[in-house]
Amino acid sequence: MMRRLPPDHYISGIRSGDRLVLSRAITLVESQLASDQALALHILEQVLPQTGASIRVGITGVPGVGKSTFIEALGKHLTVLGKKVAVLAIDPTSQRSHGSILGDKTRMETLSMDPLAYIRPSPSGGSLGGVANKTRETMLLCEAAGFEVILIETVGVGQSETLVHGMVDFFLLLMLAGAGDELQGMKRGIMELADALAITKADGDNAAAADRARIEYQNALHLFPPAPTSWTPPVLTCSALQNQGIGELWAVIEAHQNRLTQNGFRDKNRQRQNLDWLHSTLRHQLETRFYNQPGMAERLAAVEDAVRKGDLLPVQAAQQLINTTLP
Repeated sequence: MMRRLPPDHYISGIRSGDRLVLSRAITLVESQLASDQALALHILEQVLPQTGASIRVGITGVPGVGKSTFIEALGKHLTVLGKKVAVLAIDPTSQRSHGSILGDKTRMETLSMDPLAYIRPSPSGGSLGGVANKTRETMLLCEAAGFEVILIETVGVGQSETLVHGMVDFFLLLMLAGAGDELQGMKRGIMELADALAITKADGDNAAAADRARIEYQNALHLFPPAPTSWTPPVLTCSALQNQGIGELWAVIEAHQNRLTQNGFRDKNRQRQNLDWLHSTLRHQLETRFYNQPGMAERLAAVEDAVRKGDLLPVQAAQQLINTTLP
């Protein structure tokens, strides 16, 4: 078990940008122990005034799109500009593989050695919603430690995109050219979430195909209803290996943030995300408390057996469990 530091040591260490103390504080956030969670909450409350100043960027993409390579290229571009960058992840597969994102840290070897960068694997275990809430808390700790850009990667597919979109200022969708019928293969819902699309691996023989894909996606996006923010998502091409288009992408992100700051949507978006976080936490804590009640495992097993045998409808079973639990 990790030896705890005095609370003031965590708070002062985070505020001074101490990476080791930051990592230990994040470990508290990820812990299932009630005492660790209480200490993590105290730390978060104390450093809260130092949070909120970063640009939070969510990055997702189809399998094989090269997210890790892209994130490393973008991270290096930012550190060359003198910005402190933290890379976090939402990993729904971690419940089975216990931290599959760990491989990404080795793939981002150059960035992980950069003194201005910090890469943190996602927590393993628990529900996807629980992992997402811990990522939000980790993001706040990184902001309090002085990181100016937080890159949040979705490792899986599906619900994780929506969760990441709900905690960032800018949502970037990475796409491949020449991987079949791209427009049919990408869910409309995910495209509607994006603030920009980037066609990756736009180099060598693939450059022409990437440019054709860019035009197709740009035309497709024009069919979507305009966003209330008055921002039109651009489609760009880039090559992380050749370091082409990375600076242009960052310029788009900055332009987006300037636009939304001026029209007030950035603050409104952050407020809405905090309310979503509140309700997500309520649901997660209620579910956890329900299943952790004394005797619940036995009652649940008996009800499950009745449902399996067809003696009880699932709706009746749920009502029975709730009625015996709640006043």
